[in-house]
Amino acid sequence: MTSIDRFDSADFDLTQTDALLSTTRSVRKRLDLTRAVPDDVLLECLELAVQAPTGSNNQGWRWLVVRDDSTKQQLAEIYRRGGAEYLATSAANAEPGSQSGRVATSANYLAEHLGEVPVIVIPLIIGRLDQLSSEPNTAAAAGMMGSILPATWSLQLALRSRGLGSCFTTLHLNEEADAAELLGIPPHMTQAGLIPVAYTTGTSFRSAQRPPVEEITYLDRYKKPIR
Repeated sequence: MTSIDRFDSADFDLTQTDALLSTTRSVRKRLDLTRAVPDDVLLECLELAVQAPTGSNNQGWRWLVVRDDSTKQQLAEIYRRGGAEYLATSAANAEPGSQSGRVATSANYLAEHLGEVPVIVIPLIIGRLDQLSSEPNTAAAAGMMGSILPATWSLQLALRSRGLGSCFTTLHLNEEADAAELLGIPPHMTQAGLIPVAYTTGTSFRSAQRPPVEEITYLDRYKKPIR
């Protein structure tokens, strides 16, 4: 029996469900670089991920799992090259001790150690934006990314529930062609991001500070308060 066969009721434990949804963080510094991630655990999480909806139910997602040490190191170099300007600017502009400062430090840590992460997952979607529409537009972009990003988030939630951490990143996409050449990705596929995967050092994660939803949710018209 697979994980997706275990549930036949809508009676979820909301305490557990809400905890999962509110504490699945972008994990960078707390990735355990020394502990292996078994194939069966990763495949179980991917099995859950592909239950996510896709545009027109085309099911065009594909997953490229990178384990080879040499390949990970080369991919990490591409990542650092693609994100060099962003990472440097973020670090230079971040106020020490602030949330943005901690994020910048964490992002640079991941860039430095990406090649050491046990597993890197590249989410892929069939098609290219310039092939979906004669004039690439918001609808085409939303449809394409909306067919892979829900599955990506489902993957991250499934990983979190099993004691693994992840982080959705996109910096390597500035050098997408180089990554495609390294990984043998054909030209009709689009890379939607890069996800380092590892067990976490500790499993306690807290909810993040976010603005009150009443301040960012509108009713009927933009900026009209919902309450």
